Amino acid sequence: MRSCCPGRPCREIKTTALWTGFRAVSLAHFPGNSSRDYTNRAGNVKQTSASNINHPEKPGILPQERLLNALSDHSKGLLITSLGVLILTPDSLLIRLMEVDHWTVVVWRGSLQFLGLFLLISLIYRRRTFEVFRSIGGLGLLLAAVFCCSTILFIISVSYTLVANTLVIVAASPFFAAGFSLVFLKERVARHTLIAIVVAFSGIALLTLDSAGSGSIVGDLAALGVAAFMGAYFTIVRATREVNMIPAMAVSGFMAAAVALPFAVFPVMNDTQMLAGWTMGFVVAPLSFALITIGPRYLPAPEVSLLLLIETVLGPLWVWMVISEEPGLYSMIGGAVVVATLLLHSMYSLHRYRQRRATAEVRG
Repeated sequence: MRSCCPGRPCREIKTTALWTGFRAVSLAHFPGNSSRDYTNRAGNVKQTSASNINHPEKPGILPQERLLNALSDHSKGLLITSLGVLILTPDSLLIRLMEVDHWTVVVWRGSLQFLGLFLLISLIYRRRTFEVFRSIGGLGLLLAAVFCCSTILFIISVSYTLVANTLVIVAASPFFAAGFSLVFLKERVARHTLIAIVVAFSGIALLTLDSAGSGSIVGDLAALGVAAFMGAYFTIVRATREVNMIPAMAVSGFMAAAVALPFAVFPVMNDTQMLAGWTMGFVVAPLSFALITIGPRYLPAPEVSLLLLIETVLGPLWVWMVISEEPGLYSMIGGAVVVATLLLHSMYSLHRYRQRRATAEVRG
């Protein structure tokens, strides 16, 4: 496992940022006068008006709540997804700052992710908490298992290779999602997407040249596995967009911790390591994944892919600023190829999406 420079404290997550994230999650699930869909065990959907949901009573609506409720679905999705991705950007740095074996990191992350999301869901839904957990159904459990695998592989990848390599390879997950959508959702893959897939994987192959002959190749292969599992994750989320899948993220944390527990070492940790672990598991993971699970409901897939590139750019920057980790030449060239391909593909796809939408509005 790579070591990082000790003694450099993690950045403090301010209470105001936590409250903003919590309000974004809660308001996304209680959007004014709209109705919510809940699915019971039998798979039947029943409508429940927002006014009938048991949520915290307030003497009045706060100005920021009025503002969020007044936003269009697209603006709301943009705000929620961007906030989620920004909160996620120091994730890789926090894993490095823990300086323990990857199984111990998985236990910390998984257990605290479960605890954080369970508390968040309990605060929002109160007496309906267990009903919301039951509503995820079989696909929710599948989503939890998929995300559990991606979490374990991500931590292994960050432990064995450059953070820049990990995040660039994981950024290719939308291309895996396109393949899964073709197979399972019978959605046609556009020609420009096929071209982008070939170019992106050429960049990934170039990126791994810096890892050839070293243990880093294990981390690169693990990152490729993360991209595949994240592609499956996005496909399942799209197929179940009417169901609240945030509880599945909590279940995935519990699964990951249970899998890693027999292999974890649990060494003595200093204050910096403890702070990194708590911030990663209790703040960054629950809030970011809750917001990233909600936001894409309101946005077209190309726009989601563009927003996810924020982590690909800022994640390695945090690591470079704090522990001075610099990628090699091939990593930089390959990473530039992948990021440029994703950027151009997402912008072109978004342009086509807006054209189709404008044409449909004219015809309608």
